[in-house]
Amino acid sequence: MIVRYESDGSLVMITQNDHALLSGLFAAHWGNAKFERPRPFDSAVRAAMFHDKGWIRYETSPIYDPVTRKTPNYREVPNTPAQLDAFQWAGDWLSGIDPYAGLLVSKHRTGLWQGRYHVIIQPPAIQRGTLKPEIMSFIARGEEKQKAAAERFDPHELATNYNLLQVWDLLSLYICSEEKLKNDTIAPVPTGYATPGSVAMQLTPLSPTKIALAPYPFDQPAITASLIYRRLLGQSFPDQGAFQAAYFATAPQLSSFTFVDAAG
Repeated sequence: MIVRYESDGSLVMITQNDHALLSGLFAAHWGNAKFERPRPFDSAVRAAMFHDKGWIRYETSPIYDPVTRKTPNYREVPNTPAQLDAFQWAGDWLSGIDPYAGLLVSKHRTGLWQGRYHVIIQPPAIQRGTLKPEIMSFIARGEEKQKAAAERFDPHELATNYNLLQVWDLLSLYICSEEKLKNDTIAPVPTGYATPGSVAMQLTPLSPTKIALAPYPFDQPAITASLIYRRLLGQSFPDQGAFQAAYFATAPQLSSFTFVDAAG
């Protein structure tokens, strides 16, 4: 769950799965004269769209701590055995539908604990410190399965698609994570499958809901992404039951963001 404590006293909550749908939208429209269309297209888009399916279990029952009076943002949610099982299930579930997409999603999950495998320089990776033994064990098991699954696929293409998945994830997080948009950079961004071939992408807000991209990667002059969110009217609740009741009773809303070419 993406959680924002807003300056007006409200609490904005966005599910990881709704965030992932936007990543899938970006993947589906990726490609123009400057950027190569993803390949294999269906698998790359499917991985982007479902890369956070491992959060669906948690999002049926988000937690609230009455002592701190906080509900955790996604990076703060405890990696309980149930949550780790959910992450494992997500990769296995998608692999059963599309082995290539499932491999990308599994690699995405193990990479998040390891600085996205250092394929992204900007924004800087989250520093997680020493990982707990249960996470290290999860990573080891996952990477062993990934190694076996990857033998069927072109390694350079797979590495490029993993990098692209991180870019699509970060583009979506850019509009999900902050109350006010700010100038940002994502780098490196692959321009295709040739070597070398990557750029630094500049994100510049033109208004609260309009962002210029340089260079511009999409197949249409403008792409509008509609974000599903809930805005709870308060930030503090007496207990988890009251918090969840407020969350489930809050109607989903849409906020639309438009990406345009900075070059005009």
